[in-house]
Amino acid sequence: MTSNDTASSLAINGGRPVRDAILPYGRQSVDESDIQAVLEVLRSDWLTTGPRVEEFEEALRHEVGAAHAVSFSSGTAALHGAVFAAGLGPGDEAITTPMTFCATANCVLYQGAQPVFADVLAGTLNIDPEAVERRLTPRTRALLPVDYTGHPADLDPILEIAARRGLTVIEDACHALGARYRGRRVGSISHLSVFSFHPVKHVTTAEGGAVTTDDPELARKLRLFRNHGIDREFRERQARGTWSYGMVALGYNYRLNDLQCALGTSQLRRLPASVSRRQEIAQRYREGLGGCAALRPLEVRDDVSHAYHLFVIQTEPSRLTVDRDRFFAALRAEGIGANVHYVPVHLHPYYQERVGTGPGLCPVAEAAYERIVSLPMFAAMSDHDVADVLAALSKVVAAFQC
Repeated sequence: MTSNDTASSLAINGGRPVRDAILPYGRQSVDESDIQAVLEVLRSDWLTTGPRVEEFEEALRHEVGAAHAVSFSSGTAALHGAVFAAGLGPGDEAITTPMTFCATANCVLYQGAQPVFADVLAGTLNIDPEAVERRLTPRTRALLPVDYTGHPADLDPILEIAARRGLTVIEDACHALGARYRGRRVGSISHLSVFSFHPVKHVTTAEGGAVTTDDPELARKLRLFRNHGIDREFRERQARGTWSYGMVALGYNYRLNDLQCALGTSQLRRLPASVSRRQEIAQRYREGLGGCAALRPLEVRDDVSHAYHLFVIQTEPSRLTVDRDRFFAALRAEGIGANVHYVPVHLHPYYQERVGTGPGLCPVAEAAYERIVSLPMFAAMSDHDVADVLAALSKVVAAFQC
């Protein structure tokens, strides 16, 4: 078959797709034990601010090896709570990566502080500690590394910078529940570690988030912030037989309810199996792409255990006749629900117009953005699903290779 014939067989050009129904890039996995856990709460006296919240927090704390876990209504709310607990406010700066969802930087703006973007490492697309050093100013108050795709950031150099300058490290670990860095569990390393329980994550509470920490004062501030800034939650007041409470800080209603926490506790029991399956899928992808010069998976450092929330590849422009967007469209037409993670935050219109960022600020991240594609990655994927992804990649590459 000639290259023209191969191109004409692409689904985007009217050919038959590899899959008739699209395979999403991520999907929740809910089983009967999860459903029963939620039903038990529906039949109980507590739908919110009840005992299942503490149960979930204790299970999460134990899972990551932290002294405290504080749940929130979303990963974004958890990030906001972490920035509050770290004491950021107007005039302060926090250094973070552009290669993340915008919530990582937005939470700094919520507190009136300024996000500062440091470029990423070309291999992993995690924040570059040397670039962090170059962005430090007297106003720097916190560092916000992101465990991009589930690969832990290089945390030791970042923590060393923080120790020298008296900074707080807020690790956005929303991709990395179940990951390890140099033998240590993510969630037990940084001053504050933030997790998300969105349906495409390893564990879901439908929507939800949490912050883990070893610092009791930070934990106290987190609990205060998620409950309107009120010093006693309702269950505590009921147990003491008192109505008395006081609002001592400006907080928000960022609580996670008992229904969600029951689901999360049930899901946490399957976390090791979920991470293991994701790692198996990643290995199949790497083996399947091993001889393809047109596509390159991100690197994995030897000193980490990758949790694989995402599996990201980069297209090689010199090996293809089309750009990433055309490649992406062709892959989607084959029934593969590819995605792109992410538009670098400093290139979003709001940041360019209101924060003053723009192209050229983080050239490594910007160059990577033009090439990255996220392949489907979730624990419930079958071996047949993985084979379909690889078949579609092979078909599209064959049509567009130089």
